[in-house]
Amino acid sequence: MFHTSYRTLQQTLVRSRVPTSTAAVLNTFSRRIGGSCQFKVKLRCTFPSGGLGVSLREQRNITSHKGITRNFSEMLPSHTKHNGTAPRHLIEAVSFTKNMTFYSRHRRSYGKDSETLRLQLPLDRPLAFIFAWLQASEKHLAKFAEFYLEQGFEVLSVQISPWQLAWPVYGSQKVAGDVVKFLENNDFPGGVVLHGFSVGGYLWGECLVKLNAHRNGQQILAKICGQVWDSLADITEIPIGVPHAVLPHNPTLQGFLRNYMTYHLKLFHEEATQYYVKCTHFFHHEPALCPALLLVSKTDPVGTEKANLRLRAIWDALGMKTSMKCWDKSPHVGHFHRHRDEYIELLLTHLKSLDLPTNNRKAKL
Repeated sequence: MFHTSYRTLQQTLVRSRVPTSTAAVLNTFSRRIGGSCQFKVKLRCTFPSGGLGVSLREQRNITSHKGITRNFSEMLPSHTKHNGTAPRHLIEAVSFTKNMTFYSRHRRSYGKDSETLRLQLPLDRPLAFIFAWLQASEKHLAKFAEFYLEQGFEVLSVQISPWQLAWPVYGSQKVAGDVVKFLENNDFPGGVVLHGFSVGGYLWGECLVKLNAHRNGQQILAKICGQVWDSLADITEIPIGVPHAVLPHNPTLQGFLRNYMTYHLKLFHEEATQYYVKCTHFFHHEPALCPALLLVSKTDPVGTEKANLRLRAIWDALGMKTSMKCWDKSPHVGHFHRHRDEYIELLLTHLKSLDLPTNNRKAKL
C-alpha cells in the first residue's frame, strides 16, 4: 500500500509545493496537528523501488493549564437589536484539565481536587458537556457554548488529539477516564446534556466502556438527561475523517495520511482497532437511556445517513426517544454553519422536551 520510489515521492511533493526534505515534511505535519501533541514523521526511502516507512510518535509537551483563560467575542449574531445598550459579555475559555475546558461569561475559577476532579464550588445550573470534533478550535466551540450559556447552562468541552485517537490505550482512554471521574465525583442538580460531534461520539463510547465496568456506572449514567449527536463518525470512515481534519487544505498529503490510517487500522488491531469496535458496540447497545437528537446530512462521507439510520433503529428498539434531522446537503460538522436557524430551533425543541430547570428558555441568539 505504501510502496513507492523515491523519485515518485519527490515528484508528488514538488507538485503539491511541499518541501522535499524530511525535516520540512515533519514541520508540515507538526503544524497541522496542533494542540499539545506533536507527531514525528520519518520517511525512509530505498532505491530503486523500496518501501515508504512511516512512524508516528508523540512528543509530549506537558504544561500547566491551571488558571489559563482566553476571551472570545460574541460568535453568533443576535436576532435582537441592542439599541445602544451595553455590549454583551465576552466568553471566556477556562482550562480545567489538559483536554477539558469550561466556557463562561463571567470571570470565575473552576478550582478542583486534582485527584478526583471534584469542583471546589459545585455547579448550580445544568451542564452542557460538549464532545468536540477532531482539531476543533476554542473559537469554533465558543459558538456552541454561547448558545448553551444563553439557555442557562454551564458549559464544559472535552476533545482528543489525533495522536490520542490513533493510540487509545495511552490517549483517548485516559481522557475518557477523566470524564468518568468528573461525572462520578460531582453533583449536577440540573442534569447533564451531551452534545457531541464526529469522533466525540467515539470518545463517549470509551466512557461507556468504563462506565459498564464501574461499580456505580448506572448511577453515574443516570446523571445524563439528554444527548445531541452531530455528524457522528462511523468507525469505518476514520481514514476519511482524520486526514480532512488534520490537513484540510492539502489534498495530496490527505491522500498520504488516508493510506496510513487504513494501514494503521489493519496493522494495529490489538493496539487500536479492537477498541474502536468495542466502543461502537457500547455506543449502539449500551447507551444512556435518555432522549437523543441525531443531526446528519446525505452528503456527509464521514457521518453517513445510513450509519445514523442504523443507530436510530437500534435505539428505538431499546425504547429510547430518538429524533433525527437529515439535511440534503451539508458538510461534516458544518450543519450549524449551513442551517443555523433550523439548527437552533431543533436544539431548543429538544431541550424543552427534556424539561430541564434552565433559567432562560427563550433563545437570545
